[in-house]
Amino acid sequence: MIETRKLTKRYGDLIAVNEINLSLAAGDVFGFIGPNGSGKTTTMRMIATLLDPDYGEAYVCGKSIYGNSREVRRLIGYMPDAFGVYEDMTVMEYLEFFAAAFRIDGPARRKRCEECLELVDMSFKRDAYVNQLSRGQTQRIGLARTLLHEPEVLLLDEPASGLDPRARIEIRRLLRRLGELKKTVIVSSHILPELADVCTRVGMIEKGNLLVDGDVREVMRKARESITLQIRVKETEPGTSRTEAAAKLLEQADEARSVTIADDGTIDVSLKPGVEDYTAIPQSLLEAGFAPTLFREEEVNLETAFMELTKGVQQ
Repeated sequence: MIETRKLTKRYGDLIAVNEINLSLAAGDVFGFIGPNGSGKTTTMRMIATLLDPDYGEAYVCGKSIYGNSREVRRLIGYMPDAFGVYEDMTVMEYLEFFAAAFRIDGPARRKRCEECLELVDMSFKRDAYVNQLSRGQTQRIGLARTLLHEPEVLLLDEPASGLDPRARIEIRRLLRRLGELKKTVIVSSHILPELADVCTRVGMIEKGNLLVDGDVREVMRKARESITLQIRVKETEPGTSRTEAAAKLLEQADEARSVTIADDGTIDVSLKPGVEDYTAIPQSLLEAGFAPTLFREEEVNLETAFMELTKGVQQ
């Protein structure tokens, strides 16, 4: 549905986007992650035919962005990070205005506007004035507007920026729903928790370079050089530290690279690279008379992966 080949954009000596290659299929919800100024918006604007590349190619549903801008725009729903709303228009009037621009005429226009309002759970605001909506409600109306012409591809630039926690949760629910409808979605953000449980794939961009592109779990695995175990043991003897004794025992394990005790009493055991079988470790604790109350792998989240896989450089 979306394919880019060495897509590049320069501004003088600054390379805003450097030879980006992407390939997204129907139903992919692609989280485009990077700091402000990393090249996310520039990439999306080139795919949307709003900005000409200096080099490279991009296809939307098999159509090149060169010479096919009108056809490509019919296939795309683009929601910028900031957009205005017209005063003295109700929500329904606002949507019907844009539906008319997409040449949706007659009874089909009102029907389509109603469907989009229902999809974003804003039917109860159909008669409200758009300039009186909350930030979260405005974002949802903007998404409804983006969906009016039933695009196959959605480019959503920071759709949850500036929203309160409840509004961000609602936007995430909408993104999941769009994936279920087999839309191909690129959603950009620099707030990582927004994307962790929504996207099927993620890409991490820094200084115009796409550093990582893959399945969410695969990206998290790449970020983990080795497994870290989190262990706690029961303190059974007053006046003695079973935790310190357990840590000394764990330091002797062949699988352990390093052992530290956190402030909350959790023992963090970093395993040697490549070690995945650590079944001997809990067995050794039990045989030595320790009673583990916690034994788990440290969770690697999207934020941890981003910090591990990027360098923190700015344009």
